[in-house]
Amino acid sequence: MSRHLKFIARTVMVQNGNVDAAYRTLNRILTVDGITEDAKRRRYYEKPCRKRQRETYEMCRRIYNTEMARKIAFLMRKNREDPWLGC
Repeated sequence: MSRHLKFIARTVMVQNGNVDAAYRTLNRILTVDGITEDAKRRRYYEKPCRKRQRETYEMCRRIYNTEMARKIAFLMRKNREDPWLGC
């Protein structure tokens, strides 16, 4: 077994012959790391223009999601002051 950090991080031990659970765990790890999406994307050639468009879209989506999560977290707080105090 290799001692390379990436190899160790993506190694799943099969316990009691339960291959299905180990397969699900491995798929979850690969999905979280983004390896499955990267493999699907590299299956075909991606033109540089399309690559820039995709990366720009992903960046905009990431910014939108973080801002929306921040706004929702603000609204879900219980102990914030009333913005319309005299109304």
